[in-house]
Amino acid sequence: MTRIVGIYVFDNVEVLDFAGPYEVFTCASRVAGGVAPFAVRTIAATRAPVRARAGLEVHPEASFADIGPVDVLIVPGGVVTAELARPEVMDWMANMARECELVASVCTGALLLAEAGLLDGLEATTHWEDLEALRAGWPQVQVRPDRRWIDNGRIVTSAGISAGIDMSLHLVARLASRPLAERTARQMDYDWRN
Repeated sequence: MTRIVGIYVFDNVEVLDFAGPYEVFTCASRVAGGVAPFAVRTIAATRAPVRARAGLEVHPEASFADIGPVDVLIVPGGVVTAELARPEVMDWMANMARECELVASVCTGALLLAEAGLLDGLEATTHWEDLEALRAGWPQVQVRPDRRWIDNGRIVTSAGISAGIDMSLHLVARLASRPLAERTARQMDYDWRN
């Protein structure tokens, strides 16, 4: 079975927050042999290009309207102020979460999940610079500053930037197999902190 991994991209998304998980899941499929365990697609509100932090132009492969079913939704971070003010984005995330097998965030993507109501009553983490913002803005979230990633079952959050790679390798282990996650980390020449 091939799981569809959708990665949300938006203006001012942190490049490694979305590119790190993208590389992990696509690399896992390359080294798996046989049927690819994952197919990865970038998603934005529309198919119009978005500008990541530092100016990288990203062309989403799908929009909210045409993505279809997604098994795993990855919500990266970056500068999320504008995204937090978009009710259509929050509604889309909440609706997608009901349909997905799991939703995961990297860095300040946790703030987006919190605003969409997906972290209520759960433990969560984010980038160290944004822990207080998560704590202050969403007191119903149990903020854990001591963890690189937290797996709550259907909702998984990770700390900043490189922690998203660690979390993504954890998800490969969880959804496919630990040996595949280890081979993926090896192929990426990445020292997996699990």
